[in-house]
Amino acid sequence: MRLVFIATMAVLMVGQAAARDVLSGASLYEDVSRYASFGLHRFGSTGDRATADWIAGEMKRAGFDVSFQPVVLGRQYVVEQASAEVAGTTVEATPFWWPPEDRASFHLSAPLARDSDVAGKILLLDLPFDRGAYLGPTHRAAINEAVAKKPAAILLMIGNPADDRFAYNVTQEDSPWPVPVMVVGAKSRAEFERALAAGMPVTFDVKGHYERDVAGRNVLAEIGAGRGPTIVVSTPMTGWYSCVCERGPGIANFLALARTATAEKWPAHLVFIATAGHEIGHGGMELFLKKGAPAPKDTLAWIHFGSSNACYAFAEGVRTDRPEEERYLVLSKSAVALTDEAFARVAAKRLVTEKQAVGELRDVHAAGYANFLGMAGRHRTFHTPSDDLGATGPEILEPVARAFVDAARKIVERGDAAFR
Repeated sequence: MRLVFIATMAVLMVGQAAARDVLSGASLYEDVSRYASFGLHRFGSTGDRATADWIAGEMKRAGFDVSFQPVVLGRQYVVEQASAEVAGTTVEATPFWWPPEDRASFHLSAPLARDSDVAGKILLLDLPFDRGAYLGPTHRAAINEAVAKKPAAILLMIGNPADDRFAYNVTQEDSPWPVPVMVVGAKSRAEFERALAAGMPVTFDVKGHYERDVAGRNVLAEIGAGRGPTIVVSTPMTGWYSCVCERGPGIANFLALARTATAEKWPAHLVFIATAGHEIGHGGMELFLKKGAPAPKDTLAWIHFGSSNACYAFAEGVRTDRPEEERYLVLSKSAVALTDEAFARVAAKRLVTEKQAVGELRDVHAAGYANFLGMAGRHRTFHTPSDDLGATGPEILEPVARAFVDAARKIVERGDAAFR
């Protein structure tokens, strides 16, 4: 018996050693870098498809049974090229979702205006930084008020710390704007203000097209059915631009948790789901909750890796060694004691939700899952093309991954008692 005990302990120690390796900052940063290498991660893009293939391959290597869940969304707009030119200076622009369907591609040159007679001109409009991620009633009201002035198009700047092109998440049900709305970064404001003062024209050049019934995929990975409590782990894969620090740390944590669980042979039924379509309606999560997710009554816990969970804060444009302050642990009331224990060394504000969660945990909570915890936040380059590898690093990634693994391990070990 003693020999058996020693052998068992040796196996566990080997597994834990492997787990420590995959939880190192270097390993996590390698995964973030791989995610970044796929470029644009918008739903239906080549980067989206490459990401799903990569995650599926990593989960198979970790020992999971892996399948793809087809996600078909009614529409997606594809930008091939979009720019705004003024006085010989050309800057990149992004059509604001959803563009008019009859002007998916267009060329327009017209004077810039702000407050006077703007009919037939390009209206310069600012939306203030509201720290939100989703297109809401206030944004719609501001744009609809601008449209009522009958401009030929709208040149939109959305406040954000990076002064870059910001995008708001939308839904499949949102109506296209009546006129083209083009987003440019506020870093180019001076050029457009000069054009406004001089009455000079601005030229939009856009090539794009709509696609219908656009195919994407969730990555579904499962192991240990019938071996113990059911725990669901989720993370989104898609977003507006490269999404490196928005999505990358969550995906790295997702993979690290999966690798740890199999290396340590956790006695649990684990269901991992990487969802597609986050930025245009949460389509992948919505589908999984309707078809594929374990029922709430059969699920002990749901762990979610949301946005920006390991991004550095910036001060006066310079990266600091501190985590971004807008980082939240989003959790059910039942998970407070567990997260206080596991995340004691992770700086994050607690958002205990009884009525309304945030991000895709909003859908999980609404579907009736009682015990959940996740992390979500914003960072300096959130939802902009500037989101790159400079926003994160090994030192900031590792504590978050270790805290999530600690919490998950405690759930497996304690069962229902983890939420009492």
